[in-house]
Amino acid sequence: MVGFAAGLSPDILGRLIAQALSERLNQQFIVDNRPGAASNIGTEVAAHAAPDGYTVLLTISGNTINATLYTHLNFDFARDLTPVAAIGRTPFVIVVNPAFPVRSVPELIEYARSNPGKINIASAGPGTGPHVACELFKMMTGVDMVQVPYKASYMTDLLGAQIPIAFSPIAQIIQDVRAGKLIAIGVTTPTRSDAAPEIPARRAAGTGFAHQRERPTR
Repeated sequence: MVGFAAGLSPDILGRLIAQALSERLNQQFIVDNRPGAASNIGTEVAAHAAPDGYTVLLTISGNTINATLYTHLNFDFARDLTPVAAIGRTPFVIVVNPAFPVRSVPELIEYARSNPGKINIASAGPGTGPHVACELFKMMTGVDMVQVPYKASYMTDLLGAQIPIAFSPIAQIIQDVRAGKLIAIGVTTPTRSDAAPEIPARRAAGTGFAHQRERPTR
């Protein structure tokens, strides 16, 4: 069960895991996309499914965010679901369409301050990781950008320049970045990502913004 539309990062990850599990367990795993309400629709279906081991929910950071963001959920995320395995973690990448006149995070901040409330930024819906990362960025930099929530994938509009910017999981946009269809101006982590070391980290971008805390060194 994936609470997001096909083509988004959770869907990509879910399909990779489903294929690996099918091969390993010799059982067919099918990805069931139930997008909407920042994954709450799919989560509710999984929470109410028979506890027979045949329904597995792919969760992301947004699921824990939803537990505090929504006051009337028809499930208790901590009580009704049992964690099975941790898959990994991924940074978000600030990407812009090439038609957008920004090529770095400092340029984005300066442009947004000069055009308050005029820049639309895509997200997978209120409470999702990209939305929260964007709101944190706005708070820390003092800019005003308009979040545009998408129930399905926003990639078509982002690639077509109908919307200029997004905070996207790296797996979702890296091929388009390397093909020159999008421009990555920074990752939201304190240091560069091993998956795409060519993209500047927030330190290199000259801002203290980061959506993940730095790990202490020993």
